[in-house]
Amino acid sequence: MLTIPPALRRARVRRAVPVALTAAVTVAAAGLLTACGSGTVPVSAHGSSSPHETPAAHGSSRVPGMAGLAACQSAGLKVTVDTAQAGGATGSVYYPVNFTNTSSAPCGLYGYPGMSLVTAAGSAGRQIGAAAQQNPAFGRMAVRLPAAGVAHAWLQVAQAGNYPASACRPVTAHWLRVFPPGNTVASYVDVSFSACASASTPLLTVTPVRSGHGVRGVTP
Repeated sequence: MLTIPPALRRARVRRAVPVALTAAVTVAAAGLLTACGSGTVPVSAHGSSSPHETPAAHGSSRVPGMAGLAACQSAGLKVTVDTAQAGGATGSVYYPVNFTNTSSAPCGLYGYPGMSLVTAAGSAGRQIGAAAQQNPAFGRMAVRLPAAGVAHAWLQVAQAGNYPASACRPVTAHWLRVFPPGNTVASYVDVSFSACASASTPLLTVTPVRSGHGVRGVTP
């Protein structure tokens, strides 16, 4: 069993179910600006992580506490999921979702990404179940990404098989939609695992972004 820090263990379900996640990104995405909050807040399907998040707009947004550093934009980010660093604990699997700055200029990220399961990549896809909730155990921090720099957030996936079928309405999801913090343009990661069509049984939880690649066993 892979070890995940106690602060990330929010799901209290009883057994793990295998999850297959392919780190293939078809559309780049990015952006941000969020304000501080404390409770667990559902992430909007439209890309804003909560009513307190402010989307980046036209390259003009700046990162809090970064002396005018511009927020990372969609065209300049690559989003991947590092399955090699995934770990499981207490009925969940945890995946680091990495954001790489592919532009030639530094930029910044701040806050929670938005994530949800969808039926297809792009505008044809429909959301499956509830969008990810924010894990309040970690505060928002500004992260500077130089050219080729990386930031990450952890995605916790609870196991659909632990919920009653009548409450879960089990289905198979094939795509993970990812909105970098405050952005309204998504990336789509190829994914295949059991999910709940019912929004009343949320499976996904995310942490705010942190600097560097996500590493198994290291607190975000």
